[in-house]
Parts: sequence; C-alpha cells; structure tokens
Amino acid sequence: MWRAFMGLDSDRYPLRGYGDLYYRVHGPLSRHLVNFAQGLQLLLFVAVLILSNGQAISQISQGPNGGAGLCFVVCLVIFMAAGFILGQIRTLQRFSWIANIAVYLNLLVIFICMGVAANSLPNFTATQRSYGDEFGPGPIRTFGGTPPDGFASGGSGFMGSLNGLNQAVYSYGGCLVFASFLAEMRHPHDFWKSLLIAQVFIYVVYIFFGIFVYSYQGQFTFNPIQQGLSPYSWQTATNIISLFSALIAAGLYGNIGMKVLYIEVFQEIFNAPPLTITRGKVLWAVMVPIYWALAFIIGAAIPQFSYISGLIGALFILSFTYTMPAFLALGYWIRKDAMVEGEERFDPATGRYNHVDSGFKRFARGYMKKPLFNTWNVIYLLGGLATTGLGMYSSIEGLIGAFSGKSVATSFGCASPV
Repeated sequence: MWRAFMGLDSDRYPLRGYGDLYYRVHGPLSRHLVNFAQGLQLLLFVAVLILSNGQAISQISQGPNGGAGLCFVVCLVIFMAAGFILGQIRTLQRFSWIANIAVYLNLLVIFICMGVAANSLPNFTATQRSYGDEFGPGPIRTFGGTPPDGFASGGSGFMGSLNGLNQAVYSYGGCLVFASFLAEMRHPHDFWKSLLIAQVFIYVVYIFFGIFVYSYQGQFTFNPIQQGLSPYSWQTATNIISLFSALIAAGLYGNIGMKVLYIEVFQEIFNAPPLTITRGKVLWAVMVPIYWALAFIIGAAIPQFSYISGLIGALFILSFTYTMPAFLALGYWIRKDAMVEGEERFDPATGRYNHVDSGFKRFARGYMKKPLFNTWNVIYLLGGLATTGLGMYSSIEGLIGAFSGKSVATSFGCASPV
C-alpha cells in the first residue's frame, strides 16, 4: 500500500483514502465498492460498540447482588442516545486530544483486569448466559494448541480457534486507515515510524495481556474481558472507564463512517450539499441519528458480541488488511511494469495515455517483469480469501448456535447476555 501510495500520489491529484488507491489502479467502480464497504464496516463497528457498552450498562444496573437491572434493550438505547449527541461533532480535530486519553484509559482497564483475574474466579454467570450451561462453574483448563470440543465458546476446537483468529484480526487490522494517515503526513517516512511504534506497542501489550488473562481464566475467558470479572466493584469500575473510552471510539468511527457515506455516496451520487455550508450542516445533523439508529438495530438484533465482532473481522478487516492490499499491489505493479518506455506517453492536452497494446499481451508483459513477486501476491490474495471464508463460516456457525437457545439474550429482548 505504501509503494502504491508513493507511486500514485501527487500535489495536483492527491490521494485521500483507501478508495482513491483503488480508483487509480482498478477504476471508478472499485472505488465505490471500497468506499461502500468501508462505510458499512464503520457502521458495524458502531453497532459492536453499542452492544458491548449496552452490556456494560446492564452489568452496572444489576447491582452487587446480581438483580434484574435495566431491560437490556434499554441499555443499548442509552448508549445510542449518547452517540446521537457526540455524533454532531463534524471535525476530527476536536477529537484529537480526547483520543489520546482513550489510549491511557484502555491501558488502565488492562492493568486492573490482569490484577483482578489473577486473584478471583471468572464470571461464570456471564459465560453461562452467553454460551450455555456447559460454561458454568468448573475446573479451569488452558491449552497451548487447538482446544478440544467443549472448551471453546465457538463450538468445536477448530471453530473456537477460527473465532479466536477473527478476534485477533479485529484487534490488529489497521490497513483501513493507512491511506488516510499517509495523506495527512508531511514526510512519507513518518508513516513507517508511527506504524512501527504503534504496532510494537499494540503487539506487546495485547499478546502479554491475552496470555496472562487466559492462563488464569482458561475456557471461561469472556469477551470483552472487563465483563468477565466476578467482583462487582472491579467489574463496575472497569465498565465505567470503558464506557468513556468507547464513547470516544464510537464518536471517531461514527464521524469517519458518516463522512465516507456523505461525501462518497450522498455528495457524489445524490448531489448533497457540502458540509461547509448551512444546508450541509443541517443534513448532517439529521443523518447522525439515522446512522446511530441503524447501528442500534444491528446490535440489538444480534446480541452476541464475540460472534458479530468476529464476523466483521473476517468479512471486512481481514479483507482490508490482507486480501485487498495484495489485489492492489498486483494491479499497480502489473500496470506499471507493462509500460513501454519511449513508445508510450501521456498526452496532457487530451488527458489520455497512449498504449501500444492491450489485453492479455500487456498483462503478461507486466506480470513477467516481477514473476516471483507477483506470484507471491497471488498466493497471498488467495490465502486472504480462504481465511475470510473460514472466518465467516466460523462466525455464522457461532451465531446459529447462539440463536439455538443456549444464550439467554434474544433479539430486542430484555434478558441480558451478561
């Protein structure tokens, strides 16, 4: 992606996002498809945040003795209403200082959860309500490889491993915004510095945190982890901290997702007014509640956090992080290497590039300039597609199992899954 960005960006025709890269290499239809997928993914991100924080509000409302608490769907509505207000912020600049705070809040939750998990039992009530009675009180088991049947919340050991892979992709997949970061940075190599610092930080923290908590809670490890703590006081403290950081994340996802849909769909296709004028600002204010309401409907209809987040990880994040960059690289290098120096040129008067040939002959010439590199990208692309298919299969099978009566949570219901 970095190579393609450096080869295609210019002062006169700047690249602003993922869709622009695809537009230059694969044409306008690919840009619309990428932008639509990006907007849909961000909508689903918001749905997952509504669901996870609705669960947090539900746990807080139940009290230390595990009372009935608020109706679960009401808990989702409360977080959605907060999003209505936060979504009225149109510029990302106003999020910048508060987004830094979210990182440190998440770290605080991680440290608290590690300390509590090491000194208390898992939240068996939450695992039973979400995954069925077989995930009730019992001996804690941990496995270095694929867990056997009955020790994975995703069903069989193989399915559980795939669902775990989906969660890993959900945590580490950041390619969706790489092009946007590159567009904002003054020096191209600043991207590499930022990427390496951020990725090393995330890997060290997440890998250590995941192994640490799993070593104490085993098959009863709950996602999100703060809702798997059994002491009510610590559960409530971490839920409240997470609510603040999640609101920030929801505001960011909602803002970027709304802008993608507004600029790329409503402005470009339906001639909506720009956001800089009054009519555009009014339309934005009207669309924000609709956007959040759609996210609420998705979250309330599928009240299974791990499975819906896993499905998003498999279908979108895995595709944006692995499959689509490989397809972009193939298109970019084949088109670039197919050029014939001295015989082909761009005519600025007509805005057209004069090709000496087309079709399979041109494709083969471009491909054979870097045969090993291009073949590796084909293998990488196919591997990404295969993993996407497996990830979707495991998530959908998990959702089917969740709706088979094992979980107490139902679509738009009052019973809480935690």
